[in-house]
Amino acid sequence: MRYKLLGRSGLRVSELCLGTMTFGEDWGWGASKKASRKIFDAFANAGGNTIDTSVNYTNGTAEEFVGDFTSADRDYWVIATKYTLTRADQTDPNQGGNSRKNMYHSVERSLTRLQTDYIDILYLHMWDYMTPVEEVMRTFDDLVRSGKVRYVAFSDTPAWVVAEANTLVEQRGWVRPIALQVPYSLADRAVERAELPMARRWDMTVMAWGLLEGGLLTGKYTSSNTEPKREKIDELPERYQGLVTVLQLVADEVGVSPAQVAINWIRQSPQAQVIPILGARTLNQFEDNLNVMNWSLTDEQMVQLSEAATIKYGFPRDFLENGARRIIFGKTFDLIDNHRGNPVRL
Repeated sequence: MRYKLLGRSGLRVSELCLGTMTFGEDWGWGASKKASRKIFDAFANAGGNTIDTSVNYTNGTAEEFVGDFTSADRDYWVIATKYTLTRADQTDPNQGGNSRKNMYHSVERSLTRLQTDYIDILYLHMWDYMTPVEEVMRTFDDLVRSGKVRYVAFSDTPAWVVAEANTLVEQRGWVRPIALQVPYSLADRAVERAELPMARRWDMTVMAWGLLEGGLLTGKYTSSNTEPKREKIDELPERYQGLVTVLQLVADEVGVSPAQVAINWIRQSPQAQVIPILGARTLNQFEDNLNVMNWSLTDEQMVQLSEAATIKYGFPRDFLENGARRIIFGKTFDLIDNHRGNPVRL
């Protein structure tokens, strides 16, 4: 295992992160405590030190497992948890969302379950489109100053909100977010349009989840596999079929599983500094995923996979990168000089 600095900070995190949304069977498809412990031990033995969880994962069971597993050597571990989401049957309107009240309540609950007096990284889990950005960032800063939280970050939040938050904290001298957690896979490259460029601009590490699209990029849905599946489908959707074919071709060429190919395409992304979050239900799945550390895709293979998973960036990126043209008073002008990368004066 190699280590990276997380965003613009001095925090050293492993190049792979252990995701724990599968820790616990409360949601019907996760891992038992015994199986979760084996996955945790495999990650620890590989040199991993970074764990991702949430106050609501498997109704709190995931945090409890993490607390039990890390209590013997708490300071070694970089534990990230999240606040925002709540149970569907919750009747208290303030037991969810991005508010200061819910943030404090969630942090206290997480500290108890994790058996610790501090959280290494606290994420805002999902933007609620209601709470002022200033309220969120001031509360983040208060929690860091109190010592209950070391670093802060965003998850599943629009690029414009995170950019506003970064601008605000620079002006106010508050703690800055150092990571952005988003879904990113060969089958879903939407974050390349705005979120990844924004993260690169603000020196935020991208923590990528959903690398395998719930198993769709592993071949799970191309057979009569009877293991529990998150997606209730009988066969691979047509839009994935070509991509899965190319994944298998590259996997056969390298001699690894399609899952490893999909993960390494994310790990080697030139779009931003990316750390994959590995989540698995069984030890065999997780050990296979860990093997991505032992090899890398070639430049040619990266291009081959990218072409099989094409993305249209749309406006303004396509407009600006491909050369903008305008007809003014019957004459055609190039607004972008692609040869020099400079704007053209009209």
